[in-house]
Amino acid sequence: MNKKSVAVVMGGYSDEYVVSLKSGQLIYDSLDRNLYDVYKVVVLKNEWYFLGENDKKYPINRGDFSVSLDNGETLKFDVCFNIIHGTPGENGILQAYWDAIGQKYTGCDFYQSALTFNKKDTLAVLSKYGIPSAKSIYLRKGEYIDVDKIVEELNLPLFVKPNQSGSSLGISKVKEKSELIAATEIAFKEDDEILIESFLNGMEVSVGVIDFKGETIVLGITEIVPTKEFFDYEAKYEGASEEITPARIDEETTKRVEEIAKRAYNSLGMSGFSRSEYILMDGIPYMLEMNTNPGFSPASILPQQARHYGISIMDLCGNEVEKALNKRK
Repeated sequence: MNKKSVAVVMGGYSDEYVVSLKSGQLIYDSLDRNLYDVYKVVVLKNEWYFLGENDKKYPINRGDFSVSLDNGETLKFDVCFNIIHGTPGENGILQAYWDAIGQKYTGCDFYQSALTFNKKDTLAVLSKYGIPSAKSIYLRKGEYIDVDKIVEELNLPLFVKPNQSGSSLGISKVKEKSELIAATEIAFKEDDEILIESFLNGMEVSVGVIDFKGETIVLGITEIVPTKEFFDYEAKYEGASEEITPARIDEETTKRVEEIAKRAYNSLGMSGFSRSEYILMDGIPYMLEMNTNPGFSPASILPQQARHYGISIMDLCGNEVEKALNKRK
């Protein structure tokens, strides 16, 4: 039997590329070598390359995502396993390019990626499917900021976030009216559009949802217990939070979270790995955001949930490759 060639595509253009390289390594190590020839491809802002023997770099030909090897052969990939966090792999740019050149890839399509990377639009679409979220105000760079009106509408404390950014960069919690303008400036450094959201006082849970062997399943519900005020970049990646899987919630709440998380996934037409964040208030899950390429390093939430659910990382990754192979070009 002919082994299929799989490129694990990692890196990215944002500060999250460091995490993506760790995620890529886990997938690279986990894919079944009896079924696949596995390669590493790194996509960075200034270079795209295939990592050969002894970490030798070979540039990627962007015309068809192929590699010219030293022996004159051209290496092409049956599937690209996309594990880039942030741009261009989580916001649709890479997917649209792969579609244009006829390259198969894992995960969701360019539209789902672009949509879910935009917090405001995701929540707007999902509200039509009865999925609640915080009350929010959306602002573009340069727009007048009416502090009194915002505080009157949303009350304090409130959160200020970039509309499109992974990894909680640029987020602030505002407790005093006087801090609001400075918080918007921090968020505008990350994006030209920002969201100001009312504070939801409840338990934060992170819910992994995947389509596995033809079925949408909730891998797990993880409770995020921040040692700081909220789950920021440091908490996410430097261990300043406690993650408890499964979350300490009753059966009824668990069912409600699972139902809403699946509905969100299916309503958006998702495929592949996803992790959505919710705040539980009075047993109701309010959605914060959906990640279509969540962290997949050994310390990340999704692999933890898979271990708990009883799906091996090898099967989880293999399932993604098989789905991609069966996609129509």
